Amino acid sequence: MHTENIEPESLTEETERIIDPETNPEEETIETTLRPQRLIEFVGQNHIKIPLSISIEAAAKRQETLEHVLLYGNPGLGKTTLAHIIAREMGGMIKVTAGPALERVGDLAAILSNLKAGDILFIDEIHRLNKTIEEVLYSAMEDFALDIILGKGPAARTLRLPLEKFTLIGATTKLNLLSAPLRDRFGHVFHLNFYEPEEMTTIVERSAELLAISVNHEAATLIAERARRTPRVANRLLKRARDYADIKHHGILSPESASEALTMLRIDSHGLDEIDRAILSSIIDMFQGGPVGLGTLAAAIAEEVETIEQIYEPYLLQLGLLERTPRGRKATQLAYEHLGKKKKTLNLGL
Repeated sequence: MHTENIEPESLTEETERIIDPETNPEEETIETTLRPQRLIEFVGQNHIKIPLSISIEAAAKRQETLEHVLLYGNPGLGKTTLAHIIAREMGGMIKVTAGPALERVGDLAAILSNLKAGDILFIDEIHRLNKTIEEVLYSAMEDFALDIILGKGPAARTLRLPLEKFTLIGATTKLNLLSAPLRDRFGHVFHLNFYEPEEMTTIVERSAELLAISVNHEAATLIAERARRTPRVANRLLKRARDYADIKHHGILSPESASEALTMLRIDSHGLDEIDRAILSSIIDMFQGGPVGLGTLAAAIAEEVETIEQIYEPYLLQLGLLERTPRGRKATQLAYEHLGKKKKTLNLGL
């Protein structure tokens, strides 16, 4: 299980991380075209799709709005896509915003007062909502009314504005930062998991078809295996492999050209890039395999603690290459094998 011979390079802030699960403005248009339009087209996440489809059908049958939905999980797994699918299945319009964008109560009031019956309000990064705005949202979610305080001091009075019945869909990568009162007001709470290898291959093949890329099953599987079980990463790798094939292989995206493209991008057989390998190598070489505190590890590789915890760690943990302990992070035996390193035995002179 030794990794390919991919030489390390210096890590700089300017280095583009091709397997970053976060989206960027340049790829939003293409990503939108690749998104499934209906629940039946959405690959994987059956533990969400099945109960969600029943709830949507039941709400439509009773001519009611769907209960509020909370989606949580790692970036790039399809939270925004699911929100748009729900709106389409329910036949309503969707208004998209983000927690940090709602700075004043008036911002929220303007959005809510313009929603029509059956519309969807999608709030990304809902855990970053201002506390005051969150409290105003309670009555909107429960009573479909907006309580606005007019005036200050003894002369202050509350004005209640009725709202059309709508569905709030919240998305977050940090469920633990969501307050209990807000979390409890969601009728549906769904966790998006990393995708299975077979599902990833299906996603790559579907995206290739939409982008008019000729790719056989073996090449699609190879790309899927290195996509960190994340559709957004898979689509990005597919486009980079297509570019490489166009220039180096006369436009033929074969297993050979796909492998060469991914090696050029410094992505190994497990989907790890130089930053992932730097994390594991630092733990093994500098800290004897661990345990090492997250702050110390972050300083050692010149990376932010939050970035390691949110972006890099989940996948390394998923693969079993990294272990969390009460004393810090440890590299597992699989990590040693993957990097081709041997555990150093402590010589006590006995």
